[in-house]
Amino acid sequence: MSNTSAGALGQDSIFISIASFCDPLLEFTIRSALSQASRPERVFIGVVDQQMPTLRLQIPEHYAQQLRMVHLHPLEARGPCWARAIAMSLYQGERWFLQVDSHTWFEPGWDERLVRWGHVCQALNPRCLITAYPNPFQMQDGQPVAQLVSKQVLAHVVKTDCVFTADHPVLYFEAVPVASNQPVLGLHIAAGCLFAPGELVNALPYDPFLYFHGEEQAFALRAWTHGWDIFHVPAVPLYHHYVGPGGSGRPMHWSPELDAQRQQRSGVLSEAANHRLANLLWHGKDLGAYGLGQARSLADYATFSGIDYSARSIAPLSYKARFGY
Repeated sequence: MSNTSAGALGQDSIFISIASFCDPLLEFTIRSALSQASRPERVFIGVVDQQMPTLRLQIPEHYAQQLRMVHLHPLEARGPCWARAIAMSLYQGERWFLQVDSHTWFEPGWDERLVRWGHVCQALNPRCLITAYPNPFQMQDGQPVAQLVSKQVLAHVVKTDCVFTADHPVLYFEAVPVASNQPVLGLHIAAGCLFAPGELVNALPYDPFLYFHGEEQAFALRAWTHGWDIFHVPAVPLYHHYVGPGGSGRPMHWSPELDAQRQQRSGVLSEAANHRLANLLWHGKDLGAYGLGQARSLADYATFSGIDYSARSIAPLSYKARFGY
């Protein structure tokens, strides 16, 4: 089976986009996605592997035709959004698009469950995004161990006491459990768990000029103003390996020991991205293919979510999860 045969698998083929930066769990993530799928033959993975040339993945040969790999030196990397945009470009017409981080653990049958929820949400709005901050896991003795927060809906809300600052529009969000066995409308997306119809790739190409902070806000606002609805569903069948402040286990693009070796430091990229984000959300600048849509306005989003970018205010409802569709 060749990489170009995705269409032959029918309407429910899946493309997984993975941007990885020196991540020791990348190989685990790829193996998990394919070995835990009910129908692994319909799963195709586009990987941007930003790893030192001396380190190579050891992937079973029978999976090779389902991988689309780009290898980049980590000192040439320009941040997470740039890498996600490259990974998205490896899409080849699959029915469904799934973006995950390179430290993700998949439950058995994850593909059937996501596709089933995809069809449910498409019946509500053909332009649907299923997303979540997944439950966490840790590696213990080389094996993944779930740290379950909730098997219900995990819905995004603005973090308690988070407010706009004067210099940039970045906000911080968290997941809270919601007792629902049906999809719940959301106001925010998680870049590390984003499932949608494949049309998303052409409709909302990932912005390579952003850096990291604010990428989820920008994508959520672009999607919402283009008429896409954001959904949270029960029991998302993925787990995420979170690294807290001061945590170790994998370097970041902005890690000082790597950043010092680059001609253009991460701070320069981040500052330019913050300026671009402000142009998008505060100043209404036209960013072309990476700009806001015309189907719904920022004022409409403020009414829906309680987050008013024009007034730089956050209403109480933004700190609470909504229920139902």
